[in-house]
Amino acid sequence: MDIVSYLESRGLVEEISSNELREFLKTPRSLYIGIDPTASSIHLGNLVGLIVLRMCQNFGHRPVVVMGGATAMIGDPSGKSVERPLLSQEEIDQNIASISKTVESCLDYSNEKTKPIILNNTDWYNSMSMIDYLRDVGKGFRVGPMLGKESVRTRLNSEQGMSYTEFSYQLLQGYDFYHLNKVHNVELQIGGSDQYGNITAGIDYTRKTASKRVFGLAFPLLTRSDGKKFGKSEEGAIWLSRDMLSPFNFYQHILRFPDADMISMIKRLTFLSLETIKDLEKRQVAGDVKSFELQKILAEILTEFVHGKAGLEEAKSATNAMAIGSGEVNKEALKAALPSLPKISLSKNDVVGSSYLELLCKSGLLSSKGEARKLIKNNGAYLNRIRVEDIALKVTEDDLLDGHFLLLSSGKKKSLVVQVD
Repeated sequence: MDIVSYLESRGLVEEISSNELREFLKTPRSLYIGIDPTASSIHLGNLVGLIVLRMCQNFGHRPVVVMGGATAMIGDPSGKSVERPLLSQEEIDQNIASISKTVESCLDYSNEKTKPIILNNTDWYNSMSMIDYLRDVGKGFRVGPMLGKESVRTRLNSEQGMSYTEFSYQLLQGYDFYHLNKVHNVELQIGGSDQYGNITAGIDYTRKTASKRVFGLAFPLLTRSDGKKFGKSEEGAIWLSRDMLSPFNFYQHILRFPDADMISMIKRLTFLSLETIKDLEKRQVAGDVKSFELQKILAEILTEFVHGKAGLEEAKSATNAMAIGSGEVNKEALKAALPSLPKISLSKNDVVGSSYLELLCKSGLLSSKGEARKLIKNNGAYLNRIRVEDIALKVTEDDLLDGHFLLLSSGKKKSLVVQVD
């Protein structure tokens, strides 16, 4: 099977620039993806691109990752209803350093022929003057097709409009492809479906400027069955950097994914064989999978992929320490897992003698006493893994674990450690 057909079988192809790409990729090639460092971490939605790169590596291709040090100064308008806030050079440099660590952990460096290259497009733009840019790059683009891009049309028809700065973004990304082809012989650009317009701009510019045939492949954005992006959650983005989201919280986010999305997610985000996935799907349809079984499979695979074996063990140990329905709290396990756990510090006066309802609100686990009462009535409230059935329950000093901790839980999926000072 060629790599394009393989990616299609896993739901990872939305568009390709030419059917010739299938035959073209039967020979080892270099391909790239661009990442704009607009935050100190990329999130779960960005992980799809790294998974595709890793799969291409497995077929003998070399991945190139371009950090958009220059393009981050401009801001990609794709999918944005308002202009991105401009970042300082220092912020961008810090973001690149952080994101590069994640990229390195997700790709394979063991084979010299497919060893990844990480670049920063600032390196080739810093030496280019404005006159050079307008004459050599700008001349290769036509305003008509640029205005025809969906991201541009949408913004031009909005109240916000679009600045020239944002409008020029596709010139920079298009030139990136040309430069990478010229210097590193990169012949394929991949990206999310929202980037396909920018990808084709680079293909056209490279063809006209260098008379070279290059290709593009767009994969679907990671979305839930209800259409919401998987990169985001109610609490915000599901970050890949442990500085932004601990391995435990990353693991927990995945455990909360809905059943309806699991087979699609496992296909796109794991390297399990299609036969294994088909068997899981049959079992799911037949009702033979255990509660959260598919979520646990995905959570373990992704946590290890992003955070390594040590990160997975950390996440599982913390999960076990917090688990409802697993007997008394293991105080030593709880203390060992504490750095990874969601927690809040409260004074002893705020805790001892306080009602359980008040504590749920003070801790931030729930937002109101009404919500807390409803939780108790629905048998979803726990204190130190013991179900709370008395709405008038008050917390005593005897409830403190080791004299300094409480474990509050809302159902079996949401827990919080209260450190009592």
